[in-house]
Amino acid sequence: MKKLCEMTQEEKDAFYQKALADYQGYKAQGLKIDMSRGKPGPEQLVFSDALYHSVDENHYKSEDGTDCRNYGGLMGIDESRQLFAHMLGVEKKNVIACGNASLSLMFDYISQCMTHGCGDKPWMQQGKVKFIAVVPGYDRHFAIAEHFGIEMVNVPIRADGPDMDMVEEIIKDPSVKGMFCVPKYSNPDGVTYSAEVVERLAAMEPAAKDFRVIYDNAYVVHDLYDETEPLAEIFTAAKKYGHEDNFIEFASTSKITFPGAGVAALAASDNNIAAIKKRLTVQVISYDKLNQLRHSRVFRNMDDIHAQMKRHASIMRPKFEAVEEILEKELGGLGIARWTNPKGGYFISLYLQGVSAKRVGVLCKEAGLTLTPVGATYPYGVDPDDSNIRIAPTFPSVEELKTCAEILTAAVRVAACE
Repeated sequence: MKKLCEMTQEEKDAFYQKALADYQGYKAQGLKIDMSRGKPGPEQLVFSDALYHSVDENHYKSEDGTDCRNYGGLMGIDESRQLFAHMLGVEKKNVIACGNASLSLMFDYISQCMTHGCGDKPWMQQGKVKFIAVVPGYDRHFAIAEHFGIEMVNVPIRADGPDMDMVEEIIKDPSVKGMFCVPKYSNPDGVTYSAEVVERLAAMEPAAKDFRVIYDNAYVVHDLYDETEPLAEIFTAAKKYGHEDNFIEFASTSKITFPGAGVAALAASDNNIAAIKKRLTVQVISYDKLNQLRHSRVFRNMDDIHAQMKRHASIMRPKFEAVEEILEKELGGLGIARWTNPKGGYFISLYLQGVSAKRVGVLCKEAGLTLTPVGATYPYGVDPDDSNIRIAPTFPSVEELKTCAEILTAAVRVAACE
């Protein structure tokens, strides 16, 4: 297909009339479709129904005899901690199995650093606090930082992870106290950090001695294809430099079992585990051990986890491929857009070239398609290039997704001509 900028005026006029007719045709249908959030489709939720029946009145004790109906066990039951240890490639002693949401754990950890510090004075007593935000990124990470008044400094993501030259320069500022990372199948670009990037993260020498990386490994087992993209284990790399205290890793079963009703965990160094445990003795008596037990009964080892993720992939993969096929058919070769083709995770990232993403968002909304708010993938909701749109293909059906992608691509073509 000829690039839009290379078309004659007559060709451009014809192209615009076709795009406008396509768009108005969808708008006239009065559709109402939501493609705004990355959550499993309803057909995926049945894969975890066995959790309902995995614990009964005769089977409520964990392997070490703990009665999971009662108080106690602040660190979580052993089998749940061990499963997350295998998932993240760390030792069980460095894992705490918690409640249902890793986002809550991240919020709590940053709150702890703000009020009580992490190796130095509380952050709130140190003046301006800054965090590196890898962009485009996860809007809820940015919301946490904004909630605490933490100033965010953008660093773009590359094909192999964050621009480490920029990161290494920014951390020379002692007011920079940390950064947010989604190291495997990043949200929204689907990038897995290369071994070189992981090594450079591990080797970082920040000016702030209380620097912490919020290492949100949300999609650690979320492959769409049989061949996974390997991710080097961060603590193994960090120990070589004596920097294991710099990292707090998070994961959950939210998109493995039931979102909002799964198990979340964190992994950290011995020093950080001790500090977090001290805070938890004030914050909670114990987490929901029955839910941990349910999950540990159904998912006894990583083979069970991988089998579950293959079931999820069988539903999700056709959805991603349907969107990617329409993007290529309608926008390929025009020189007005590019997009990612992730091998895992939950999103496709669309980048517009010379076209306003905000205008596309308005056109989609008017046609009945709800997208992730344009700009949400950047701190403060401001995309400096007005170019990125996060596509979340997982919840609608394949047929609905085809309609979503057709509306979106028609809106892009109309906006490009405008």
